[in-house]
Amino acid sequence: MTDDEEFATVDAEGNVVDTPENVPDWDDEYLDRVSDRLMFNYDLERDHVVRGETFPMYGELQIQRHKQFFHPALSYGHHESFEHLFVATEPHPTVATFERLVDLGHDLADEWVAADEEHYSTEFIFCVVADELPEEVRSFVGGFRDRTLLKYGYNGHYEIHLVCVAPDEEAVVGSKETTLDRAFALWDPIDEPSGLLGRLKRRLLE
Repeated sequence: MTDDEEFATVDAEGNVVDTPENVPDWDDEYLDRVSDRLMFNYDLERDHVVRGETFPMYGELQIQRHKQFFHPALSYGHHESFEHLFVATEPHPTVATFERLVDLGHDLADEWVAADEEHYSTEFIFCVVADELPEEVRSFVGGFRDRTLLKYGYNGHYEIHLVCVAPDEEAVVGSKETTLDRAFALWDPIDEPSGLLGRLKRRLLE
């Protein structure tokens, strides 16, 4: 069993799960293997178009949480969290490449985030798959953090995260508040529960 197969056959509790239906196939071998690591957590879509730009891979995750008082019908404290993952390809990315994606993230937040009392968080993650990872890009992405409170936090917040990966160089960097870069580092095994599934489990228990 390969590292990808091991990652793709257990859930956040360590239980064996079936392969999800309707997972797209990618012509790109690298993206196809990345999808094996993501498909149990994200609803994946191929060639997703946003504002005229096509992203080869898009993933969406929604988490609903609530507290329960004796009986499921007596629940309260409903909170919703969302993640939107956009994967782009750019052979030679620059800092300007990521600045443009950050601007896109803020524009999408204005359109997509339903800022109300049940909204807890929305995260926009942009990953660029490149031929190389320039040092200035590594520095910018590695030091990046962007979190916006909505109505002083009463309506939750949204965050923008960045990842850049150069598979041929076996190099990857993620911004400060994301661990999703590990899902794109196919050359490294993912240890449970510290990997992506463990991160989701911790979020569910918050």
